[in-house]
Formats: sequence, structure tokens, C-alpha cells
Amino acid sequence: MAGTFTTRTITTGATETMHDLTNACSAFLREAAHGRNGLLNVFTPHPTSGLAVIETGAGSDDDLLAALRGILPADDRWGDRHGGPGRGSGHVLPALVPPHATLPVVDGELELGTSQSVVLVNTDRDGPERQVRLSFLG
Repeated sequence: MAGTFTTRTITTGATETMHDLTNACSAFLREAAHGRNGLLNVFTPHPTSGLAVIETGAGSDDDLLAALRGILPADDRWGDRHGGPGRGSGHVLPALVPPHATLPVVDGELELGTSQSVVLVNTDRDGPERQVRLSFLG
């Protein structure tokens, strides 16, 4: 099974954000999959970011960020003080929103459900850029 990959830099800025990667994934597959079936693996190597498949644009993106703030408040309750008090919550994020997603590719196209998008979830306000690796196996 042959594979190919690319790395993309995503500017996330200084706020909590969800960045839609769906178009970048589709563009990558046009170059890499050549109409084949296989799998797309998306990975971010950051300890305070994750990847989700979620509906965007209808409020679900804001709902997810609000839910994460409720579950993982940025206060001083966390034992992990890497980066200072309140930052430990971000380091727990990948346990809830994993740093990877593996998705089906059919005839060279990403096989998502209606209204689904692949998004980078970043709650770290001090990390203005994130790397995302896209790999096609097929």
C-alpha cells in the first residue's frame, strides 16, 4: 500500500478556535488519491489541539467550544502548570478531542456525512500557529 502526505500550517491566532480543514483535505486528496479508495489520516502534533468531525456553521462549532470551556475551565484547578496556571486544561483537551482522525476515501473523495466537516480544535490562546499532517493511504 503506497502512501503520501503533506503538512499544512494553520494560523489559529490568539483566541479559542475551530478551523475547518475540509477543503484542505479535499484538495490534498485530489493531488494524492488519484481516484483511489483508501484512508485519510489527519494528525496535529500539539498538546493543546485536537481534531473533530462536526457540523459547522449552524452553531455546533460555538457549542463545542462552550462545552469544552465548561468541562475544561482555564483556571488554577489543574495540576499541570506547564505554561502557567490555567493552562493545564488545554493539555487535557486531546483526551476528549483526539489529535487524530482517520476518514474513508471513496473514489478519491473524502466520504463525510451530510453537513460534516473536519475541524482543528484549538483552545490555546498562546499558540498562534498549528501544524496539521494529512496522510493518504490507499
